[in-house]
Amino acid sequence: MTASSSSSNLAVVTGASTGIGRALAEVFVEHGFDVVLAANEPAVHDAAAELGASGRQVVAVEVDLATAAGVEELYDRVRAQGRGVTAAALNAGIGASGRFDQISLEADLELVDLNVRSTVHLAKLLVRDMVDAGAGRILVTSSIAAVAPGPYHATYAASKAFVHSFAEGLRQELKDTGVTVTSLMPGPTDTEFFSRAGMGDTKLGQQEDKDDPRQVAEQGYDALMAGRSSVVAGSLSNRIQAELGTHLPDALAAPLLARMTKPQDRVD
Repeated sequence: MTASSSSSNLAVVTGASTGIGRALAEVFVEHGFDVVLAANEPAVHDAAAELGASGRQVVAVEVDLATAAGVEELYDRVRAQGRGVTAAALNAGIGASGRFDQISLEADLELVDLNVRSTVHLAKLLVRDMVDAGAGRILVTSSIAAVAPGPYHATYAASKAFVHSFAEGLRQELKDTGVTVTSLMPGPTDTEFFSRAGMGDTKLGQQEDKDDPRQVAEQGYDALMAGRSSVVAGSLSNRIQAELGTHLPDALAAPLLARMTKPQDRVD
């Protein structure tokens, strides 16, 4: 970590050790931001060391955001920087694959705690400060899975529908405060998400032409800084799928999507 002027813009990125979060942190640094990175694994320190080589101030916080105590700890570390947050990317999230009755309750509830509860909790803390300052930008990582049913990852898809709706609602509420809220909606991206979520044996997980997380991060950053309401990031097929998911009746969309998300080597 290197010293940096207190006048520099400060960004917070959660889920920042790998994947889209790591790429978002890199993009922020390249645009002159100092960054606080959060993740629930030691790799967040490696990410901070690599990004700190740029000369920006990069602080790593290894913390479990699936707990209220973890969110408060992160917020305390952000406040300890002694300056306001210009932008925050609420990106931390996990998946859970399989038929709902066969996934453990603990896995589903941890997903809800991280994807939903921590997003609301951290947003509450950061948005209040931003409103007091009269400026700020929030990026919430949703998914194109938010716009249609999600068989065989139902809790995950529902969590992304929640945070997308949450972001859209906040945006309207805060329109006269100087604070903007943007929903980032990526499609299948080349990250560790599918292996960590146990989706490696699904057609979606085995899809070879996944998007580059760097491209997704750049598009998310651009949309955030432009104050856009949302962005479907990645390939053209993602935008087509998002449109179909929005307009196709759920009764028709669900069986089509199930073909992509049903585990191939498990039987019901």
